[in-house]
Amino acid sequence: MGIKIQYRHNNLKFRYPFTISKGTKTHQPSLLVELNFNGVKGYGEAPAITYYDVTVEKMITDIERKKAFIEKFSFTHPDRYWHYLHHLFPANPFLVAALDIAAWDIYGKLKKQPLYGLWNTDISAAPLTDYTIGIDSIEKMLGKMEEKPWPVYKIKLGTKEDIAIMEALRKHSDAVFRVDANAGWTVEEALDILPVLQQLDVELVEQPLAKDNWEGMKILYEQSPLPLIADESCAGEADVKKCRGYFHGINIKLTKCSGITPALRMIAEAKQLDMKVMLGCMNESTVGTAAMVHLSPQVDYMDADGPLLLEEDIAEGLHYDFGKIMPTAAPGLGVRIRDEVADLG
Repeated sequence: MGIKIQYRHNNLKFRYPFTISKGTKTHQPSLLVELNFNGVKGYGEAPAITYYDVTVEKMITDIERKKAFIEKFSFTHPDRYWHYLHHLFPANPFLVAALDIAAWDIYGKLKKQPLYGLWNTDISAAPLTDYTIGIDSIEKMLGKMEEKPWPVYKIKLGTKEDIAIMEALRKHSDAVFRVDANAGWTVEEALDILPVLQQLDVELVEQPLAKDNWEGMKILYEQSPLPLIADESCAGEADVKKCRGYFHGINIKLTKCSGITPALRMIAEAKQLDMKVMLGCMNESTVGTAAMVHLSPQVDYMDADGPLLLEEDIAEGLHYDFGKIMPTAAPGLGVRIRDEVADLG
């Protein structure tokens, strides 16, 4: 018997409407996949992101179209399976990511080790995760911070009120602040706001400009008093080297780069280029977030608060404690799919 695949379309509700510079959403559609290899089940997840033109329906269509090929592979190691899937679905990195995560879950279970153990890393050395405050009225943003005391906050910006927002939030908290503009600024706006953010003790700024504004990023890179981290400008492996000299670090998102397998290579390359590494979420449930958490001892910054932003989750297996995230010591991802969603297919 080889691999058997099942999947489920989930539509996870946010605790609050989630707003960034690109828009607002109340639910996060995501695809949960289950790979069964000789009775060993592995789970993976890929959220659907509109501005990347990725839908759950498209991922399911691709699965059904090539299901026989997904299942016929002779599984030995996730690396080999990833290369096979990468060529099978060259235009769908999100789907490849879900399948790759599931393959690593299986591999860890076969080896009877949690993934962080497979990579000889110390999970207790992982950085704290931030907690995201989406764009809202200042009053509501303050309310979210008061409701969720946390040591590190990621503040979404990209509005005409950005400085007023940050000044108001800083008055109410001495936590570490990170800013994510989601490509919402012009060069001029960024040059105006970056020194103010430095005065407000902001740690770093993610993706200040449009993803293809390399000329503008060169200007910011040379003048910014704060570290600049690439997000939309760094989707996959080929982008790591491109970002050197334009950003001080990169944000790796497993769904965009197509999984754990390429993420491991991206982390190694970024370190070689003396760039900082963040692992970022795309509002995944505990399944997709657990994959990030196992990688966390290898990076500098963590943005893995997806499950905290959701009103409903599909799995258990992560424990959050004031910024610290601990997976279980169970093999693989260490997650358990909740009974109400366990019947995939």
